[in-house]
Amino acid sequence: MDLSAVNWNVTIDDFDSILTYEDQSVWTTPDPSVPNFDPTNSPWLRGTFHQTTIKGASVSLNITGPALYVYGSTGPTFGSYEIEIDSTVLRYSAYSQTSKNVSTLLFAASNLTFANHNVVLRNVGAQVDAGDKGGDGFLLDYIHSTIQLAPAGATVKNVTFEEHDPALSYTGTWGNNTSPAFSGGGSTFTSGDGASFTFSFHGSAIYVLGDKKNDHRLYSVVLDAQPAVTLNGISGCGGAFGMTCEQQAPSIKYLASNLDDSEHKLTLVNHANVNTSFFDLDSIVVTVPSQYAPRQLSPGSSPFTSTTSSGPTSSPTSGGNGANTTPGAGSDTSAAISSFSMMSYPIFFLAFTLLFLFRTSIRKL
Repeated sequence: MDLSAVNWNVTIDDFDSILTYEDQSVWTTPDPSVPNFDPTNSPWLRGTFHQTTIKGASVSLNITGPALYVYGSTGPTFGSYEIEIDSTVLRYSAYSQTSKNVSTLLFAASNLTFANHNVVLRNVGAQVDAGDKGGDGFLLDYIHSTIQLAPAGATVKNVTFEEHDPALSYTGTWGNNTSPAFSGGGSTFTSGDGASFTFSFHGSAIYVLGDKKNDHRLYSVVLDAQPAVTLNGISGCGGAFGMTCEQQAPSIKYLASNLDDSEHKLTLVNHANVNTSFFDLDSIVVTVPSQYAPRQLSPGSSPFTSTTSSGPTSSPTSGGNGANTTPGAGSDTSAAISSFSMMSYPIFFLAFTLLFLFRTSIRKL
């Protein structure tokens, strides 16, 4: 990790849209919309996890940064798993004789090159040669990805733009929900095919936040002149199209970092298609540094700067019990820094955690 920069850990929950499950149907997860769902008494971040016993089940994401930490579970019913970073495949075992039923560090890499990395987590089931003596299970709780926002010594602040902010320009038909569960008390939604919004900003990172449900599907994001990125807003539960398995806590719908000091333009388009699927926007968070210093991406073929990292070692921060270090809800000011963990000095690593309120909210019919 480059200690000459401001490093921030972003917590990526198992429900966040920047994670892509190759086949949602082979994973099981708690439903956060059922009446008795209580994340405050759960050992898992926000009370959810993704678990599978199917060999080959996988989930992927793209990151730009020097460090990655994967959290899940170990126990007698778990087998082995692979972490594939670019072209490098590493295998570890989640088997243990006793079940801890607590979020556990499964993988740590603090020596990634500063580059765009594709990360795939893959369940490979019980492997005798690895010492597995149990089942084929694998459980993912959440992921920490470290991004860099500014040179060392700079200050950073988060500016939250609510869905009604005049900086956002909408096309198509959009409705509104009002509820204390949302950042600023409301959100906006559309089921229009091709409905979009455009947002111009200055900042070194941007996060688009919203809720998730099984009547959400594909949307695409274009940042500046970069190729469009297509993501899926379906609920983390997966399943048939319908008004089921809603996650009201703000989920990361899009993330970009390492941006320069020029004005940037983001355009998000809903692809409703035949199901007239929805997209919901809660808020946008922009990280604004006092000084910009975007990094040049490493051209190397290896994803690591030195000897490859190992399985469970040390954790950069803590998680669980409904806590998340992603951009938080409930602020329309410019001082929402407490929603991340930050290393603003080379030898200090400060952890900031925002506890989200989980409430029943008004939902479109």
